[in-house]
Amino acid sequence: MSNWLEHSVQIEVAAPIDLVWNLWSDLEQMPQWMKWIESVEVLKDNPDLSKWKLASGNFEFSWLSRIQKIVTHQIIQWESVDGLPNRGAIRFYDRHGSSIVKLTVAYGVPGWLIKIMDNLFLGRIVESTLMADMERFRDYAVAFKSRQENNG
Repeated sequence: MSNWLEHSVQIEVAAPIDLVWNLWSDLEQMPQWMKWIESVEVLKDNPDLSKWKLASGNFEFSWLSRIQKIVTHQIIQWESVDGLPNRGAIRFYDRHGSSIVKLTVAYGVPGWLIKIMDNLFLGRIVESTLMADMERFRDYAVAFKSRQENNG
C-alpha cells in the first residue's frame, strides 16, 4: 500500500511562453535540467506514452507515463500507468515576455519507506530537488533564448 505525497514549486522564467512551452513539451530533453531524471523515451508508436528512468546514488526507479491532458501554452498533465506510481501537471502562465512555470508532482511512497523516513523530511528533499530542477530549467531556457537571439 502506498501513501501519496504531493509537492508544487513554481518559478518565473525570463523567456516568452512559446519558448518555455516548446522546451518543456519535448519530454526527452528533461534530463538536461531535471537532475534525477536519467532518461525519457517517448514511444514512437504511441506518443502519449513515455518511459521514464529516475536514478540517484544507489536507487533507480522506472515507470511508463501517459499524457492525460495537454493544452498548448497552458498545461501538460500526466499519470503513470506502470512502475513508480506518480502523477502531476506542469502549468504555464504567460506574463508577456516572461513565463511562470508551476510543477506539481504527486507520487506513491511505499508504507515501509514512510516508516523509515519522516514525511516532512522526505518532502523537503523532494521540494528542494524540484526547485533546483526548476532553477536549472530557468537558466537553460534563458541561455537557449540568448543563443536564438544571437543566431537570429
